[in-house]
Amino acid sequence: MKLLKNGKNISVSVENITSFGIWLFVKGKEYFLDYHTYPHFQHKTIAATKKVALLHGFHLYWPDLDIDLEIDNLESPEKYPLKSKI
Repeated sequence: MKLLKNGKNISVSVENITSFGIWLFVKGKEYFLDYHTYPHFQHKTIAATKKVALLHGFHLYWPDLDIDLEIDNLESPEKYPLKSKI
């Protein structure tokens, strides 16, 4: 099933923003980005958070926040720690 909005395929969208994190829908899968794991989204505006693009089929980009993530970051966040283990 293809999702359409104004005649265009939707491959990524922010579905909900809560006080705990962000629900993101990417290529038919839903992801929850909690603020503990993804703190760079906390305290940002709704408009900036909702403006996300899927580039090259795997690269998520929030231009107003200057945030880049790959889908693999969402599926396996333990592989991409935000802090060095040193």
